[in-house]
Amino acid sequence: MITAKEIMTREVKTAHLDMPVQELAALLYDNKIGGVPVVDDDGRVVGVVTENDLIDQNKKLHIPTMVSFLDSVIFIDSAASFEKEIKKMTGSVVRDVCSEELHTVDEDTGLEDIASLISEKGVHTLPVLKDGKLVGVIGKADLIRIIAHGKK
Repeated sequence: MITAKEIMTREVKTAHLDMPVQELAALLYDNKIGGVPVVDDDGRVVGVVTENDLIDQNKKLHIPTMVSFLDSVIFIDSAASFEKEIKKMTGSVVRDVCSEELHTVDEDTGLEDIASLISEKGVHTLPVLKDGKLVGVIGKADLIRIIAHGKK
């Protein structure tokens, strides 16, 4: 069985919560990678940031639908998600734009579980942890490389 240990990239680029967005864009572009784990001051993985998060800064803002009823305004869409969208679009540092919904695997996680997680959760960058420490990262390109070389 192929495991995360065999397919992960070991030289992991990371972003810090206070890294400027422009510096993050340069990191992704210069290294030709689609995303990186985000670490805190103690080096713990606290999120992931991807190209999509940067692209989201330049999209059109979706104004929530609302209804006026008896001198009240009722939002059809979530006001919290609208606030989050504005924060992401106007963010200047990684903490503003990164995804805090964190999916990770350990070194012994099998290929099928990794592929399922990436597919079902829409994960682009999957940190690999050993004893809570970042030891690697798996991206979609790593899975494609395994498929291309016929390993199963």
